[in-house]
Amino acid sequence: MKKTIVTALCASVLMLTFTQCNNAPQQAVPTAAPVVCDTTPALRIAYVDIDTLLTNYKLWIQLNEEMIRKEENIRATLNEKAKKLQADYEEFERKLNNNAFATRERAESEQSRILKQREDLELLQERLGNELAIENNKNNVLFRDSINAFINAYNKVKGYNVILSRLGDNILYIDSDMNITQEIIDGLNARYDANKK
Repeated sequence: MKKTIVTALCASVLMLTFTQCNNAPQQAVPTAAPVVCDTTPALRIAYVDIDTLLTNYKLWIQLNEEMIRKEENIRATLNEKAKKLQADYEEFERKLNNNAFATRERAESEQSRILKQREDLELLQERLGNELAIENNKNNVLFRDSINAFINAYNKVKGYNVILSRLGDNILYIDSDMNITQEIIDGLNARYDANKK
């Protein structure tokens, strides 16, 4: 019963629709295009290529060269001490095999000296490694603070909403017009040169 009422109602609506139409040509009512007010400001985005920055920023180059020199000096010092330890150990072994020690106590004393020398070398290696790591962390903080301070000052003039860092291929696509790396490098190096004088 409900089905026939619904069908009758739909048929009535259709008939009403067709009977309302007359054969006179209708004039098209002009419709105005909808007005869209975009009140959101344009989002300004830029990026800095970190790989390029690292190869061109003078402060980073200087800090990196200093760290390489310190690593080489540490390695040379440790290698020199390790060679001396090896030579002392080989000399001890040769004397022990040839019964060159006057007493057993003298041999044990020499063995203790060599073991102490090895422990001292391990402690020195650990201490120098820790000092190098601490200095490396200080350099990283100095580097990061330098870049952040410059970018904050730079952005007060440029007015970007977002400045991204691009490292390797962590961004799949970005328009190269948004790349401000060279401007940042030029500004950082100019500030570095001014502070160096």
